[in-house]
Amino acid sequence: MKKLKIGVAGLGRAFAVMSPAFSDPRVELVAAADPRPEALEKFKKDHGGRVYPTVEGLCTDPAVDVVYVATPHQFHAPYACLAASKGKHVLVEKPMALTLEDCRAMIEAARKTGVQLVVGHSHSFDAPILKARELIRSGAYGPVRMITALDFTDFLYRPRRPEELSTGAGGGVLYNQAAHQVDIVRLLAGSKVRSVRAFTGSWDPARPTEGAYSCQLSFEGGAFATLVYSGYAHFDSDEFMGWVGEMGQKKDPASYGMARKALKGDEASLKNARNYGGPDFREVQAAAHQHFGPIVVSCEKADLRPLPSGVMIYGDAEQRLDPLQPPKVARAEVIDELYGAVAEGRAPLHSGEWAMATLEVCLAMLESARQGRSVDLRP
Repeated sequence: MKKLKIGVAGLGRAFAVMSPAFSDPRVELVAAADPRPEALEKFKKDHGGRVYPTVEGLCTDPAVDVVYVATPHQFHAPYACLAASKGKHVLVEKPMALTLEDCRAMIEAARKTGVQLVVGHSHSFDAPILKARELIRSGAYGPVRMITALDFTDFLYRPRRPEELSTGAGGGVLYNQAAHQVDIVRLLAGSKVRSVRAFTGSWDPARPTEGAYSCQLSFEGGAFATLVYSGYAHFDSDEFMGWVGEMGQKKDPASYGMARKALKGDEASLKNARNYGGPDFREVQAAAHQHFGPIVVSCEKADLRPLPSGVMIYGDAEQRLDPLQPPKVARAEVIDELYGAVAEGRAPLHSGEWAMATLEVCLAMLESARQGRSVDLRP
């Protein structure tokens, strides 16, 4: 079995929540780049790999097969293009980039050197979402007619760098969180988005970016979806998920309000302290599958609801759970897709083209809200 050797560009939160997946025997972490010495030191201790202060150095490492780009959003495009130019396959975090032009450049860079480009993690990789897609594609429940998705979190009150609170720099929930929801509903609807009508909320002057949105998407074929998200740290929709958190961890309802209470002092220092290598870093202990809030897929003959434990099926005469075994390793589905693309030659589901189409919807959501009208997407 060919083992993929992974080099990580950026040892922040994205890497921290993805790192358990790299225990898969099909991959090996061999190198990393990050400007923080404490993160590089921890990586050496945990994985024994080579470390670099720059991504440029990482991309020239001859032992690296795949570069996992987990940097801040504004660096996704240049580093993915750099890695591809050096003949490295690329796994890049969502959002793929900040502009469609950058997405096209990334796709072209991968095409030019013949490497694979996979975009993720997004929550459309989650096993319950993939199971729901399988049930839909079986035809047993008829075509998808409507999808309802909502998520209420404390996203905006986690420690942030300045650019994370600036929409123009790729901050706010439209770039950070809508990519998850849009990916999910596109995958479940199984057709292209035709039009977008969105409203956004920016309600805290101290955090001057979008913290909430409500959106309706129409799809080719007639299905439609409603997406609602709030990151204002009030209601927590994990209450609707049995108090299982986004990362599959059990949550304590008594911890209400902790995000706002903890947001005291220099945010950059707070963020670094909680990130990989920092003194307050803690690995998430998952007991169930990850999720992105309550989702109901209304098919012609049943409603399907992905859960951390499987998919609930609400039919004409009965309701039942189609169960999934608890995950052995979080986000193993990402490794499945990456390995399939690089080692087995299978076209990835979450390709560059797929992720660019998701970004197109997110950008249309911003445009729709700003202009106060529906936005039609190109055929």
